[in-house]
Amino acid sequence: MVDDLLVIIPTRNRPQAIPEIVTAWDATGATADVLFAVDLDDPQLAGYEAHAAAYQDDPRVRFVFGERERLVGTLNRQAVQAASAYRFLAFMGDDHRPRSAGWDERFRICLSGGPGIVYGNDLLQGELMPTAVAMTSDIVTTLGFMAPPTLVHLCVDLVWKDWGNGMQRITYLDDLIVEHLHPAAQKAELDEGYEDANSPERVSGDSAAYYAYCDEGGLEADLKKLRELVADS
Repeated sequence: MVDDLLVIIPTRNRPQAIPEIVTAWDATGATADVLFAVDLDDPQLAGYEAHAAAYQDDPRVRFVFGERERLVGTLNRQAVQAASAYRFLAFMGDDHRPRSAGWDERFRICLSGGPGIVYGNDLLQGELMPTAVAMTSDIVTTLGFMAPPTLVHLCVDLVWKDWGNGMQRITYLDDLIVEHLHPAAQKAELDEGYEDANSPERVSGDSAAYYAYCDEGGLEADLKKLRELVADS
């Protein structure tokens, strides 16, 4: 039986994160499915393949290997493909760790009333930004993506908050911890992935794309679709 919640985790160059994430699932009693999306050109591909083999008998854990599409491209491809099979879709980075028992069931409960978005406390941005997020899959089906495809890595959390506020269907759970093990919180070393994602070029590129989405009609057009989705639910 397929679970009704899928957590999509695009990951690159961090195979050591896989057992840590599965351990977090076990420690919190999570039953949600988790999909690790791995690039075929990953320098540590062999490590990911070894983990895929090790967890092949765990029905919650899946791996997909494909061409590199960066974070947003990978997330969108997997979310669109999964939207018809799952009621709820979530995103976490490979540096997020759920810490609260029953976090996935609370996400399901919050989303069971119709189209919407929910997120917990990452102990870094808190309510300010949903750096890890769950939403009803009909949002992805309605828009054709889980994050605007003009973005590459950054600002997706701002968009998710914009959508939720614009729909008036967003919930922040302060006591539900999905810890973000980020260098900004002194919880991880600065590696090639962080340097790439937070380079001046990526910051300026994704910031410009986000403001263009907000200011040139993209956000309003998507909110119109989402408000209609809520009205029809």
